[in-house]
Amino acid sequence: MRITRVLSTALLALGLAAGPAVADSSPSPGASDDGKAPTQAGTSFRTATELRQGQQATASGSTGDYLYWSFPADTGQRPTVKATVKLPATHGAQTWQIDVYDGLRRRQACQYGAASRTAGQDASSVDLACVLRTVRGWSEPWADDPLPGTYYIRLTVVDLGSADLGKSVSADVRVDSKDIGGAAAVDGSLGRPLVPGIAVKSGKEGDGSKTAVLSSFGSDDGWSSGWWSDRWVWTAIGGVLAALAGIGGYALTRGSGRPSRVPPNV
Repeated sequence: MRITRVLSTALLALGLAAGPAVADSSPSPGASDDGKAPTQAGTSFRTATELRQGQQATASGSTGDYLYWSFPADTGQRPTVKATVKLPATHGAQTWQIDVYDGLRRRQACQYGAASRTAGQDASSVDLACVLRTVRGWSEPWADDPLPGTYYIRLTVVDLGSADLGKSVSADVRVDSKDIGGAAAVDGSLGRPLVPGIAVKSGKEGDGSKTAVLSSFGSDDGWSSGWWSDRWVWTAIGGVLAALAGIGGYALTRGSGRPSRVPPNV
């Protein structure tokens, strides 16, 4: 009976501990579509159009142009960038490509997905996709691991005939993320997300000093750099299971009563 009560209490504790892990899997604030989706793209890193996760952005341009968007990605997220380029009615074979850069403008490798594709003469569109690695809360200075902050999307054609240069095209771009959670947690976090400045403004003290103005992706977008992750929940569950194993082992090995002691023959 005592072991049964202990097991019942442990199962109740496990249920309560798993609650925060389930709640933590809900989409981050940056994944909601609170505003109108952008209908144009920038032409450089500095003029990249801001795109929130979950939005469907559209843009028109010409073959040969560089189209840029930016989006926020936080710790524990694995972003997926998808793009569809609608081609002219008549065109030759051409190859399109999407590249993703972090806040330090380091090109991030795609974990999987077709980031570059060639469209034949009879193709009306070309679909591209890039699944990034999971964003880490901290990394070595020499590493190129994805870190929380702003990310840039660059869409362009990399191979086409001279006759197709300058023809009108349109593009649809969307960014979504999968929340990996504590499985990607590391012992460390950035002091601030990698959100580069895009302008300057006067200091509050009125001394004429200039301070960088960050992109509008700020704290309201759900930056979670901190000590908490659902890894703590599973660590607590492991501790409870270890304690149960110890109690069960003790109960099984101690026996039902005290061993009898036979006095030696005199």
